[in-house]
Amino acid sequence: MSTHAKRERLLLADLLEAAGPTAPTLCEGWLTRDLAAHVVVRERRPDAAGGLLLNVLKDRLDKAMAEYTAKPYEELIQLIRTGPPKLSVYTLKQIDEAANAVEFYVHAEDVRRAQTDWTPRELDPVFSDALWSRLEKLARLTGRRSPVGLVLRRPNGQTAVAHKGVPVVTVTGEPGELTLFCFGRQSAAAVELDGEKEAVARLTTARLGI
Repeated sequence: MSTHAKRERLLLADLLEAAGPTAPTLCEGWLTRDLAAHVVVRERRPDAAGGLLLNVLKDRLDKAMAEYTAKPYEELIQLIRTGPPKLSVYTLKQIDEAANAVEFYVHAEDVRRAQTDWTPRELDPVFSDALWSRLEKLARLTGRRSPVGLVLRRPNGQTAVAHKGVPVVTVTGEPGELTLFCFGRQSAAAVELDGEKEAVARLTTARLGI
Protein backbone atom coordinates (compact mmCIF):
# COMPACT_ATOMS: atom_id res chain seq x y z
CA MET A 1 0.00 0.00 0.00
CA SER A 2 1.38 3.39 -0.92
CA THR A 3 1.89 5.93 1.82
CA HIS A 4 0.27 9.34 1.89
CA ALA A 5 3.66 10.88 1.15
CA LYS A 6 4.15 8.76 -1.96
CA ARG A 7 0.67 9.55 -3.25
CA GLU A 8 1.08 13.29 -2.66
CA ARG A 9 4.51 13.18 -4.32
CA LEU A 10 3.07 11.74 -7.51
CA LEU A 11 0.15 14.16 -7.44
CA LEU A 12 2.54 17.11 -7.02
CA ALA A 13 4.64 15.89 -9.96
CA ASP A 14 1.53 15.57 -12.13
CA LEU A 15 0.32 19.04 -11.19
CA LEU A 16 3.70 20.62 -11.87
CA GLU A 17 3.95 18.84 -15.21
CA ALA A 18 0.46 19.93 -16.27
CA ALA A 19 1.01 23.54 -15.18
CA GLY A 20 4.31 23.95 -17.01
CA PRO A 21 7.44 25.75 -15.76
CA THR A 22 6.15 29.32 -15.69
CA ALA A 23 2.82 28.98 -13.89
CA PRO A 24 2.18 30.93 -10.68
CA THR A 25 2.17 29.31 -7.25
CA LEU A 26 1.06 30.39 -3.78
CA CYS A 27 4.74 30.65 -2.78
CA GLU A 28 5.47 34.36 -3.07
CA GLY A 29 7.97 35.07 -5.85
CA TRP A 30 8.06 31.46 -7.05
CA LEU A 31 6.86 30.05 -10.34
CA THR A 32 6.35 26.31 -10.75
CA ARG A 33 9.96 25.89 -11.90
CA ASP A 34 11.20 27.42 -8.63
CA LEU A 35 8.88 25.21 -6.58
CA ALA A 36 10.05 22.09 -8.42
CA ALA A 37 13.68 23.03 -7.82
CA HIS A 38 12.95 23.58 -4.11
CA VAL A 39 11.46 20.10 -3.75
CA VAL A 40 14.46 18.49 -5.47
CA VAL A 41 17.05 20.48 -3.50
CA ARG A 42 15.33 19.64 -0.23
CA GLU A 43 15.63 15.91 -0.98
CA ARG A 44 18.90 15.69 -2.87
CA ARG A 45 21.06 18.42 -1.35
CA PRO A 46 20.81 18.12 2.46
CA ASP A 47 24.01 20.16 2.72
CA ALA A 48 22.15 23.08 1.17
CA ALA A 49 18.59 22.41 2.31
CA GLY A 50 19.58 23.41 5.83
CA GLY A 51 19.57 26.97 4.52
CA LEU A 52 15.79 26.86 4.74
CA LEU A 53 16.21 27.16 8.50
CA LEU A 54 19.79 28.32 9.11
CA ASN A 55 21.06 31.65 7.79
CA VAL A 56 24.63 30.37 7.83
CA LEU A 57 23.70 27.99 4.98
CA LYS A 58 21.64 30.51 3.03
CA ASP A 59 24.32 31.14 0.37
CA ARG A 60 24.73 27.42 -0.22
CA LEU A 61 20.98 27.03 -0.57
CA ASP A 62 20.77 29.91 -3.04
CA LYS A 63 23.56 28.39 -5.13
CA ALA A 64 21.89 24.97 -5.17
CA MET A 65 18.53 26.50 -6.07
CA ALA A 66 20.10 28.40 -8.97
CA GLU A 67 21.77 25.19 -10.17
CA TYR A 68 18.57 23.15 -10.15
CA THR A 69 16.35 25.92 -11.46
CA ALA A 70 18.58 26.01 -14.55
CA LYS A 71 18.01 22.32 -15.25
CA PRO A 72 15.41 21.23 -17.83
CA TYR A 73 11.97 21.35 -16.23
CA GLU A 74 11.18 17.82 -17.36
CA GLU A 75 14.26 16.58 -15.49
CA LEU A 76 13.08 18.24 -12.27
CA ILE A 77 9.67 16.59 -12.61
CA GLN A 78 11.28 13.20 -13.12
CA LEU A 79 13.52 13.68 -10.07
CA ILE A 80 10.45 14.44 -7.97
CA ARG A 81 8.62 11.37 -9.30
CA THR A 82 11.49 8.96 -8.75
CA GLY A 83 12.10 10.22 -5.24
CA PRO A 84 15.25 10.71 -3.19
CA PRO A 85 18.59 8.96 -3.84
CA LYS A 86 19.13 5.52 -2.27
CA LEU A 87 21.20 6.77 0.65
CA SER A 88 18.78 9.53 1.62
CA VAL A 89 16.96 9.33 4.96
CA TYR A 90 13.79 10.01 2.99
CA THR A 91 13.92 6.49 1.59
CA LEU A 92 12.90 5.25 5.05
CA LYS A 93 9.12 4.92 5.01
CA GLN A 94 8.50 6.39 8.46
CA ILE A 95 10.73 9.40 7.85
CA ASP A 96 9.29 9.95 4.39
CA GLU A 97 5.76 9.91 5.76
CA ALA A 98 6.56 12.19 8.69
CA ALA A 99 8.58 14.70 6.67
CA ASN A 100 6.86 14.65 3.29
CA ALA A 101 3.12 13.94 3.56
CA VAL A 102 2.40 17.48 4.72
CA GLU A 103 5.17 19.02 2.60
CA PHE A 104 3.88 17.55 -0.64
CA TYR A 105 0.23 18.17 0.21
CA VAL A 106 0.89 21.86 0.85
CA HIS A 107 2.97 22.27 -2.30
CA ALA A 108 0.39 20.44 -4.41
CA GLU A 109 -2.17 22.97 -3.20
CA ASP A 110 0.35 25.76 -3.89
CA VAL A 111 0.12 24.77 -7.53
CA ARG A 112 -3.61 23.98 -7.65
CA ARG A 113 -4.90 27.05 -5.83
CA ALA A 114 -2.77 29.52 -7.73
CA GLN A 115 -4.76 28.68 -10.86
CA THR A 116 -7.95 30.61 -11.62
CA ASP A 117 -10.00 27.49 -12.31
CA TRP A 118 -9.07 25.41 -9.26
CA THR A 119 -11.77 23.42 -7.50
CA PRO A 120 -11.88 22.07 -3.93
CA ARG A 121 -10.27 18.69 -3.40
CA GLU A 122 -12.07 16.27 -1.12
CA LEU A 123 -9.58 14.37 1.03
CA ASP A 124 -10.30 10.86 2.22
CA PRO A 125 -10.98 10.54 5.98
CA VAL A 126 -7.81 8.54 6.66
CA PHE A 127 -5.60 11.21 5.09
CA SER A 128 -7.52 13.96 6.88
CA ASP A 129 -6.89 12.22 10.19
CA ALA A 130 -3.21 11.84 9.32
CA LEU A 131 -2.95 15.55 8.55
CA TRP A 132 -4.67 16.42 11.82
CA SER A 133 -2.36 14.14 13.78
CA ARG A 134 0.65 15.81 12.23
CA LEU A 135 -0.80 19.29 12.70
CA GLU A 136 -1.39 18.63 16.40
CA LYS A 137 2.33 17.93 16.77
CA LEU A 138 3.38 20.95 14.69
CA ALA A 139 0.74 23.43 15.85
CA ARG A 140 2.89 25.35 18.33
CA LEU A 141 5.80 25.46 15.90
CA THR A 142 3.74 26.77 13.00
CA GLY A 143 1.89 29.20 15.23
CA ARG A 144 4.83 30.53 17.22
CA ARG A 145 4.84 33.86 15.36
CA SER A 146 1.09 34.40 15.66
CA PRO A 147 0.36 37.91 16.98
CA VAL A 148 -2.74 36.63 18.80
CA GLY A 149 -3.89 33.52 20.60
CA LEU A 150 -4.59 30.83 18.02
CA VAL A 151 -6.84 27.80 18.44
CA LEU A 152 -7.41 25.27 15.66
CA ARG A 153 -10.70 23.39 15.53
CA ARG A 154 -11.98 20.58 13.34
CA PRO A 155 -15.70 20.43 12.48
CA ASN A 156 -15.94 17.38 14.78
CA GLY A 157 -14.89 19.53 17.75
CA GLN A 158 -11.27 18.40 18.14
CA THR A 159 -9.03 21.34 18.99
CA ALA A 160 -5.35 22.19 19.22
CA VAL A 161 -3.73 25.29 20.67
CA ALA A 162 -1.22 26.74 18.22
CA HIS A 163 -0.38 29.86 20.23
CA LYS A 164 -1.28 31.05 23.71
CA GLY A 165 -2.26 34.66 24.13
CA VAL A 166 -5.10 37.16 24.06
CA PRO A 167 -7.21 38.03 22.24
CA VAL A 168 -7.91 34.56 20.87
CA VAL A 169 -8.91 33.67 17.33
CA THR A 170 -10.41 30.24 16.69
CA VAL A 171 -9.87 28.89 13.19
CA THR A 172 -12.31 26.14 12.17
CA GLY A 173 -11.93 23.93 9.14
CA GLU A 174 -11.07 20.51 7.81
CA PRO A 175 -7.53 19.30 8.62
CA GLY A 176 -6.25 19.99 5.11
CA GLU A 177 -7.50 23.57 5.23
CA LEU A 178 -6.13 24.12 8.74
CA THR A 179 -2.79 22.76 7.55
CA LEU A 180 -2.67 25.29 4.73
CA PHE A 181 -3.63 28.08 7.11
CA CYS A 182 -0.91 27.17 9.60
CA PHE A 183 1.71 26.90 6.87
CA GLY A 184 1.19 30.50 5.82
CA ARG A 185 -1.48 30.06 3.15
CA GLN A 186 -4.15 31.88 5.15
CA SER A 187 -5.77 33.62 2.19
CA ALA A 188 -6.17 30.36 0.27
CA ALA A 189 -7.51 28.21 3.12
CA ALA A 190 -11.24 27.49 3.36
CA VAL A 191 -11.70 28.16 7.07
CA GLU A 192 -13.90 30.17 9.41
CA LEU A 193 -12.30 32.62 11.83
CA ASP A 194 -13.96 33.58 15.09
CA GLY A 195 -12.54 36.43 17.14
CA GLU A 196 -12.22 40.18 17.44
CA LYS A 197 -12.13 41.88 14.05
CA GLU A 198 -8.70 43.44 14.60
CA ALA A 199 -7.25 40.17 15.90
CA VAL A 200 -8.56 38.28 12.88
CA ALA A 201 -7.03 40.86 10.54
CA ARG A 202 -3.65 40.58 12.26
CA LEU A 203 -3.72 36.80 12.11
CA THR A 204 -4.59 36.59 8.42
CA THR A 205 -1.53 38.63 7.48
CA ALA A 206 0.87 37.07 10.02
CA ARG A 207 3.86 35.03 8.94
CA LEU A 208 2.81 31.57 10.05
CA GLY A 209 4.62 28.32 9.32
CA ILE A 210 7.90 26.61 10.04
